[in-house]
Amino acid sequence: MTLNPSLRLLTKTLTNPFLRLARRPFHCLANPHLQSHDAISLHPKVPFWDTDPCIAQKLFDQTPLRGLKQQNQLLFHYSRNDQAQEALHLFVSLYRSGLLPDELTMSCILKVCAGSFDWTVGELVHCQCVKCGLIQHVSVGTSLVDMYMKTECVRDGRRVFDEMGDRNVVSWTSLLTGYSWNGFHDHVWELFCQMQAEGYLPNQYTVSTVIAALANEGVVAVGIQIHALVVKHGFEAVRPVCNSLISLYSKSGMLRDARAIFDDMEIKDPVSWNSMIAAHVINGHDLEAFETFNKMQLDGAKPTHMTFASVIKSCASLKELGLVRMLHCRALKSGFSSHQSILTALMVALSRCKEMDDAFSLFSLMQGGQSVVSWTAMISGYLQNGGTNQAVNLFSQMRREGVKPNHFTYSAILTVQHTVFVSEIHAEVIKTNYEKSSSVGTALLDAYVKIGNISDATEVFDVIDEKDIIAWSAMLAGYAQAGETEAAAKIFHQLTREGIKPNEFTFSSIINACAAPTASVEQGKQFHAYAIKTRLINALCVNSALVTMYAKRGNIDSANEVFKRQKERDLVSWNSMISGYAQHGQANKALEVFEEMQKQNMEVDAVTFIGVISACTHAGLVEKGQNYFDAMINDHYVNPTMEHYSCMVDLYSRAGMLDKAMDIINRMPFPPGATVWRTVLAASRVHRDLELGKLAAEKLISLQPQDSAAYVLLSNLYAAAGNWQERVNVRKLMDKRKVKKEPGYSWIEVKNKTYSFLAGDSSHPLSDHIYAKLSELSTRLRDAGYHPDTNYVFHDIEDEQKETILSHHSERLAISFGLIATLPEIPIHIVKNLRVCGDCHNFIKLVSLIEQRYIVVRDSNRFHHFKGGLCSCGDYW
Repeated sequence: MTLNPSLRLLTKTLTNPFLRLARRPFHCLANPHLQSHDAISLHPKVPFWDTDPCIAQKLFDQTPLRGLKQQNQLLFHYSRNDQAQEALHLFVSLYRSGLLPDELTMSCILKVCAGSFDWTVGELVHCQCVKCGLIQHVSVGTSLVDMYMKTECVRDGRRVFDEMGDRNVVSWTSLLTGYSWNGFHDHVWELFCQMQAEGYLPNQYTVSTVIAALANEGVVAVGIQIHALVVKHGFEAVRPVCNSLISLYSKSGMLRDARAIFDDMEIKDPVSWNSMIAAHVINGHDLEAFETFNKMQLDGAKPTHMTFASVIKSCASLKELGLVRMLHCRALKSGFSSHQSILTALMVALSRCKEMDDAFSLFSLMQGGQSVVSWTAMISGYLQNGGTNQAVNLFSQMRREGVKPNHFTYSAILTVQHTVFVSEIHAEVIKTNYEKSSSVGTALLDAYVKIGNISDATEVFDVIDEKDIIAWSAMLAGYAQAGETEAAAKIFHQLTREGIKPNEFTFSSIINACAAPTASVEQGKQFHAYAIKTRLINALCVNSALVTMYAKRGNIDSANEVFKRQKERDLVSWNSMISGYAQHGQANKALEVFEEMQKQNMEVDAVTFIGVISACTHAGLVEKGQNYFDAMINDHYVNPTMEHYSCMVDLYSRAGMLDKAMDIINRMPFPPGATVWRTVLAASRVHRDLELGKLAAEKLISLQPQDSAAYVLLSNLYAAAGNWQERVNVRKLMDKRKVKKEPGYSWIEVKNKTYSFLAGDSSHPLSDHIYAKLSELSTRLRDAGYHPDTNYVFHDIEDEQKETILSHHSERLAISFGLIATLPEIPIHIVKNLRVCGDCHNFIKLVSLIEQRYIVVRDSNRFHHFKGGLCSCGDYW
């Protein structure tokens, strides 16, 4: 480290005891017969502290006989006017002159060290205090505490305080301020109570410090107690105390109480006005912030840079570009054209108004004075406006110019969703020791979640030191996105055991996790009950998650009940209800919800129309689907995406209009994806179009050569056409490319436990009972007129063998188990990973009739509700 000249001189002087003794006092140059203790000022009545610093220096220079009193006076001037270098030079000169410093000298120079955050010099002065025997003076001890606290040496500051023989209220206030300054807000209240227990009465500065710490900690109940103390000690009219109370109540969301204190103040200073304006901004009352700003000017109070910074933040929230420009002009006229906090606030406001060029112009005007805050503001602005490349380039430039990113910078740049980039930033975060930070750690795990890397997200989560509710919720959201319900539930129970109170976003995440196909049906209901218990059930995000969860878990009626009870609905709620009805085959209800949505002037988006067109697809409403697609483009100005075109291809393909499906594909503005060709291939098999099926299979295999669906569908198409040799060739190609067919699984949940079945499975402990029940069902169904449709068995074998294969399909085994393991009034819910075949569909319809059971089957396409021998799909799927 390179020492500046003052520090080098001070170090040399203070560490060489012979240097000071060898020097003659410089005032003896005027009269060599005088010693330092004989020195008297020629201007004994000049009050240095009442003069301009330059005049004070001139008067001091004209004084031939200068003693410690005059030197202390000038030292005080330098300290008060933030002239740290001059103060240090004078302090060194004092030592060279042979004058022995007193407690005033040491207190003053320690204040200089604290103000310039210079721990190194402060420690040297501490040593001299010990050598000179001044360490026991309460003013010196207090100054040392203040110096160490302001230079972030909290432990040293506390040690000095504990070793002080005498303390006063100023000493305690310095300690409390130090803890608050360094972010140890939770310690402040304990120390404040200890101070009073030891008999020290707080003054207005002590109370202001404690209130400010409580405001940052957000401890409202304790804040109210100290408000009572303020009244008790008669501080309710003291401006600094009132200002702190305004901040306390506003940060706790108690804006009315903050306003009451503000209105009762007889004399308001700029800090009071700024505190009230900031209170409105913090609580989202942006228009009220402007009203207070106008009243401030009418009251004759002069706005400060903090005033403009707060009001400009309101403009950012309101996205009012005109007001931003007006306030910019006002700030210029008030002389704050180059103040960094105002320029940064302006950059943020312009970014929110999508004026990135103007924001960057302001950033450039800083001319090398950019701080990490302004760099972060520009990076965040570009990211919010889709300028990912500009943000990444700016981040790189920032590091090249030697500006170290802080936790806000890392949290912002980690929203860039690129695998290599996230890994690079992770490495840098580890080097800079930010990985354990809650904010950076959460941003990092969220980045890994969004790129689908749950294992790395989990590792990052485990490293975070103090996990807040945001970190827990982010990890829950990650597991929900990955469909890992059990891991999500484990995390949720862990956070509650650790005493962390879940919020609405936590519940939203865990309920979304319960929407996964493999999740327990009862789990979602349990978390629903928990949300009711914690009184978070009315939160918008929780309700929307519940609608989605119930719809995806086959309980569309419960989804509708939650939807109807919502006091407020967002776009997610409406879209979930439309998509839910579409997936459950209730197209008319889906379209009714869409019409109601339009009547309420709700803004629709691309997801809305995916749900609407899907509803038409599942019900065979071809003309309506086409009309909605046209309305989406022409009336709602939503540009169709690949998903919309896939829905249209599906709409025509299911209806057997394969020519129109191909026409849609040919007119698409981008190459068709795998989903489109898989849809065409499946429809070609159903409608026995061999040539189109071969084309679709070739396209699909070229896009996803390891996906077994293309090979299986093509082989089944050949089998349905009786072309067994081509089917064998396709199977050989699969073997050659080592592509394995995905086996058909079916799941059923009984008494909170999930059971899975394969075709022909005999691993279940009740396997004998399951097959006995199947045999009984087959006999009763045949008596009712059921005949197996062997066309759904794509093997070149005898019909009798085909019937055996059909009778052992996984969904039949699951249903048979459900019939023997559950009570008659309990609905049977089955999940299958593949499409239900036509013969099983007919089988389940008849089972629902003869067994008088309500059966819900979720296959790869949709939900089927079987009741009384009918299915909700109307045999159209």
